[in-house]
Amino acid sequence: MRVAIFGKSFEDNSIPHIQLLFQELTAINAEVICYDNFVPYLDKRIELPEDMNTFENHATLKEFNPHFLLSLGGDGTILSAFTFIRNANIPILGINTGRLGFLSNVAKDHVKEAIQGLANQKFKIDKRNLISLKTEDHLFGDLNFALNEFTVHKKDSSSMITINTYVNGEYLNSYWADGLIVSTPTGSTAYSLSCGGPIISPNSSNIIITPIAPHNLNVRPIVLSDDVSLKLVAEGRSKEFLITMDSRSETINNGTEMIIEKSPFQAEMVELEDHSFFRTIRHKLLWGIDKRN
Repeated sequence: MRVAIFGKSFEDNSIPHIQLLFQELTAINAEVICYDNFVPYLDKRIELPEDMNTFENHATLKEFNPHFLLSLGGDGTILSAFTFIRNANIPILGINTGRLGFLSNVAKDHVKEAIQGLANQKFKIDKRNLISLKTEDHLFGDLNFALNEFTVHKKDSSSMITINTYVNGEYLNSYWADGLIVSTPTGSTAYSLSCGGPIISPNSSNIIITPIAPHNLNVRPIVLSDDVSLKLVAEGRSKEFLITMDSRSETINNGTEMIIEKSPFQAEMVELEDHSFFRTIRHKLLWGIDKRN
């Protein structure tokens, strides 16, 4: 079994769990490939396998063709890890050394069970849809996709902006707000949720449009089929606006047309036995613990 490792940093209290992770991989004779920029950080904290290989980018990761990629960190680390996977169909599993962790949902003290679950094939693959962005200037280049969300946002603290929105060419609304979020079902528990958007099951074929601090109180999030084509045009007093694809950002000019559609490829998330989306949101959002139940 070939396993790729990706990460950035972690708290010192995670060191024993990360060491155990590598020990368990060695115990099952797994071939380990680690992100090269992560190796110096790890090497100062844990003992690494002597025969470990490294990958530098999407192309070299794809050449190794690992069976899985383990992301060590929080949800943001998984989003970064997926910029290396892209369309390579490499299933990803998140070991949570961060905070809340909807995507990175394996607790660090369950590392041993996670590795044994992979080795014994006690898991399933959960496929997640992404969204992609098209602009005349080809913003974001090859990374013009998002697992969580696309946003357009005012760049400074000036007045609100207007985002004219069209669905399959038909005018939907002009959102007068601080910004607008176009979210996948996976991203429904991220920025969209904090702005009042609904939680959507990750296997749903939907996208969500959620305004950020809208001026008109009758404007609410809307759920659409993900086979539509959205066109957004942001206007306002400012000459520039900020747009993001997950954690990556670019600046656009006033009046730039942005087309958002479903991406041609999917993300593959590993779901271990005894893990599920509904169990995760119950745990993370503290559902069902009211003592009156």
